[in-house]
Amino acid sequence: MAQGLIRREDVELVRERSRLDEVVGDHVTLRTAGIGSMKGLCPFHDEKTPSFHIRPQLGQWHCFGCGEGGDVISFVQKIDHLTFVEAVEMLAGRYGVQLHYEESTGRGGGERTDFGTRQRLLDAHAVAEQFYREQLAAPASEVGRRFLRERGFDREAAERFGVGFAPEGWDSLLSHLRSRGFTEPELVASGLVSQGQRGVYDRFRGRLVWPIRDITGKTIGFGARRLLESDQGPKYLNTPETAIYKKSQVLYGLDLARKDIATQHQVVVMEGYTDVMAAHLAGVTTAVASCGTAFGTEHAKIVRRVMGDTNPTAGLRLNSDTRGLRSEVVFTFDGDAAGQKAALKAFDEDQRFVAQTFVAVEPNGMDPCELRIARGDEAVRELVAGRRPLFEFAILSALEQVDLDTVEGQVTGLRLAAPVVAGIRDRAMRPEYARRLAGWLGMDERTVLRAVHDAARSEARTGRHAASDPRPADVDPRTGEIAGADDAGLPVARLSDVVSPRDPVGQVETQSLAVMLQYPDKLDAERVGALPDDSFHVPALQSVWDVMLAAGTLLDAVDGTLSPARYLDQVLEIAGETVRPLVVELATYQLPARDEAGLGRLATSLLERLTELSFTREYSVLKQRLQRADPARDPEAYQRLMSELSALQEKRRALRALAD
Repeated sequence: MAQGLIRREDVELVRERSRLDEVVGDHVTLRTAGIGSMKGLCPFHDEKTPSFHIRPQLGQWHCFGCGEGGDVISFVQKIDHLTFVEAVEMLAGRYGVQLHYEESTGRGGGERTDFGTRQRLLDAHAVAEQFYREQLAAPASEVGRRFLRERGFDREAAERFGVGFAPEGWDSLLSHLRSRGFTEPELVASGLVSQGQRGVYDRFRGRLVWPIRDITGKTIGFGARRLLESDQGPKYLNTPETAIYKKSQVLYGLDLARKDIATQHQVVVMEGYTDVMAAHLAGVTTAVASCGTAFGTEHAKIVRRVMGDTNPTAGLRLNSDTRGLRSEVVFTFDGDAAGQKAALKAFDEDQRFVAQTFVAVEPNGMDPCELRIARGDEAVRELVAGRRPLFEFAILSALEQVDLDTVEGQVTGLRLAAPVVAGIRDRAMRPEYARRLAGWLGMDERTVLRAVHDAARSEARTGRHAASDPRPADVDPRTGEIAGADDAGLPVARLSDVVSPRDPVGQVETQSLAVMLQYPDKLDAERVGALPDDSFHVPALQSVWDVMLAAGTLLDAVDGTLSPARYLDQVLEIAGETVRPLVVELATYQLPARDEAGLGRLATSLLERLTELSFTREYSVLKQRLQRADPARDPEAYQRLMSELSALQEKRRALRALAD
């Protein structure tokens, strides 16, 4: 029957009856620490001196090292990565408390099964698991044992993962469960048997079966692999949706991996049961797999909870707790087209994590189980260690669809990949991947950055912002995020939005523009005149530079024929609404110079550094184009690139001589 929240009095009874010292003692070695107090090493952070204290009489615990604390329910929640209700139900089962539920009001996120019914379903699965495991040793199960041997799994491995065998008979398990007192309605509700026109029968027959367990280790379902030619069913058959088994909310192997996931801050998401087995046996003990469905939103929630990956606010990776930033989600997929498609789908789930996301694909198309058979445990570990950022994989997968040796292919590749880069939710990563994309395409960095910017603007215009504001949404020109707005409601960009204080190149560019706007007479005219039109890697600052060039009087301000104030007025006059605030901020930016002499030295140093950076970027683009060029296929293009590189080097030497 449908149920809602656990009654308050039952929760209090669970707290009262649960022995805090017993529950904590399952995980922490406790010793007396004075009257009414016990202490031990905290299970939630690394320490050598005990700072974890409990007071059994009060039912409270606290760690003076990491600051965590609470009652017995909160301890179970944190140590076993459970929700509040799951923790209460677990303790109720341990200490014999009968739970009652309030009637559902429709706000509690769905229906719940009463505790007694849930326990009966769990008991039925426990009996079924033991039955299947015993059957694996029977003579008729040789086909199952052979399947395991061929994939490198011995008897010990089968026992470790609870692998069993379902006999071919139609009612082998059914008869066994009936003999243990389970009724037909209970068995149908469990999903262990199916209902047909002639009655009920075993759902799994003649198949190798894996127990699927919840995070606490209780078996809630099974996955079964077809072995016999006479079996006309699907290759893999799972337990249907039941009161205790929701495939979108369970991960195979999580019960084995959860502690290592929590301590290593890593989860490796695989595609199959044998892959998870192979990974754990190879030493990758953070491996899990979805069961009969793609990795989705609910799976992401579970992984985040176990890994401590918190606060994915609207996809932004802002978190004062750096655990999320140290965490990794690694997706492993087969190297075939289907595997690549699955990896790209996982890209859509990236915004749900604070953790960094990666993908590990074996280039020859082998899955982790096949890889272990062919090359051993070390190869599986190397596969995971060689993971690639998921963003990079998604971008390169898009580029593989086109011929980058042609102009048309490069343009098409940019159109395919720019939205992928624009879809990266981490504001700090997006500009760097845009620069990498420029290298992979062999295109001008400024062109690629603007294409990403345009893709982000397009997405913003068609999203939720367009619905509430008829004007085109203003997008942060570096990251593609919606910019803030001033009191008048006009969108503006600020230096703090577009340049990180930890970005040394961005700081050079910021200070260079500030000097040009505030003290143009401190600059060298020849060096200013040699700056290319695309001198800035931060798009917002490049926009300011575009306006300054459009004013056409910078050199007049440099040689003193135009006052800095008049030049600034000209720049502000033609600057648009989004650029003008940046110009004003740069014009009032505090430069790191104590006096006039220091200001002159700073101006010279900044201009030299800015020039060198622009040369470096241009040289990198030309070098990458040269590497892509084929001298045998197009010798003229190859020679042209060589000449451009030589001319650039000569120009660099001339400017260095000027500085000397």
